Amino acid sequence: MMPVNSIQPVVLCGGAGTRLWPLSRSGFPKQFLCLTGNESLFQQSVRRLLGGAAASDAVRSPYIICNDEHRFLAQEQLRELEVKDATFLLEPVGRNTAPALTLAALAACEGGADPVLVVAPADQAINDNEAFRLAILQAAESALEGNIVILGIVPDSPETGYGYIKVAPDDESVSVVERFVEKPDQETAQRYLDEGDYYWNAGLFVLRASVWLEALSAFRPDILQASRKSWEGKRIDGAFIRPDKELFTAVPSESIDYAVMEKCPGSNFPIRMLPLDAGWSDLGAWDAVWKVSPKDDRGNALHGDVLIIDSGNSLVHASSRLVALAGVENFVVIETADAVLVADRTRCQDVKQIVTLLNQQSREEHALHRKVHRPWGWYDSIDEGGRFKVKRIQVNPKASLSLQKHHHRAEHWIVVRGTAEITRGDETLLLTENQSTYIPLGEVHRLANVGSTPLEIIEVQSGSYLGEDDIVRYDDEYGRG
Repeated sequence: MMPVNSIQPVVLCGGAGTRLWPLSRSGFPKQFLCLTGNESLFQQSVRRLLGGAAASDAVRSPYIICNDEHRFLAQEQLRELEVKDATFLLEPVGRNTAPALTLAALAACEGGADPVLVVAPADQAINDNEAFRLAILQAAESALEGNIVILGIVPDSPETGYGYIKVAPDDESVSVVERFVEKPDQETAQRYLDEGDYYWNAGLFVLRASVWLEALSAFRPDILQASRKSWEGKRIDGAFIRPDKELFTAVPSESIDYAVMEKCPGSNFPIRMLPLDAGWSDLGAWDAVWKVSPKDDRGNALHGDVLIIDSGNSLVHASSRLVALAGVENFVVIETADAVLVADRTRCQDVKQIVTLLNQQSREEHALHRKVHRPWGWYDSIDEGGRFKVKRIQVNPKASLSLQKHHHRAEHWIVVRGTAEITRGDETLLLTENQSTYIPLGEVHRLANVGSTPLEIIEVQSGSYLGEDDIVRYDDEYGRG
């Protein structure tokens, strides 16, 4: 019988999802996108990991490990799930998955506890949640005995894009892992599929927190020592826990596989694999999204306002306008408000190169959408020119922006819906629909929604520089300096 509160879900919420550009951006990566169904991949992952609670009464509140930049985005998506007691372990810089898991293990062991960590990436899709739940509970029982357990995906094709796990041929439900193998070529992948003792490595791990720390100490003590120092210097801000930034930056960057898992076969750390056959996909590129999406009788997966004539086997995603296709096969067309991707469906891996070019050219399209989410709501940059920018801004009920000023721009605000409380220097104004005000350059100001419905305004900025970094914050309820 599983002890109460013995399972600690750990959601690895990093990653940029560059192959899913232009929907995925560094400021809004793929795990927060709704690519299958009505929930984001992150929300689906959290729901799956918490799904065993009713049946086992053993699941603790989740740890969410994410970049500091994405904390409010993750928190808002958890609020939509009505998950109110998650703990956020915020990485000041990316250091791959081994340091991330180490933070979770150190947090889990505080107070003398030693739960089973169920570690899952936030950017995967699984169709059969019940099969996943049962596999997790079985893996947790094995992990309680001191084993490191990996969920291996039952392969259904000779896939060359995944690493593989080779297990010992036996009749056990939890098999001994013999070795890990890198991404194979096509011929080798077919041989793996034919032999039957090879499984895809999906990065799904189940193990006690203490076992991870012991294994890391044996194989990569430098990562453990540096992570522990950073953890000891942590700052706690409600649900947000921040390791010391300077010390965390010194932590070596390494994956869970390279740091520990691949070294375990033949060592003193027993490593096992449990097969998972639950309709898994990592949705790493647009062709993978096409494969798992509902299709019409010509094999087209369509989302949004799309018209299609004499075309087949294509993926079309329209976000903000009509997209029409005629006489094409095997296309991917992804439309957003500020970018359009057109690609051969067999060349989806090349999208990552486009993001590299955007970075090299210092273009904003790699990082942010035109519509940008903030902890208080969102803004949409609907027009701009040489010395002006127009934004549509929505502020959530009872939320407010920071008390701030700008060195290089003035702002005009027009309320189109709701009630705005505006601080402008020593004044406090209350504006309603169709009323407006002016914020001079250099004036300290704040915008707040004092009502119970969303506040929407149109902001017209004018000045010599209109970048988002022209901001001095004096007071901010979200902890932004």
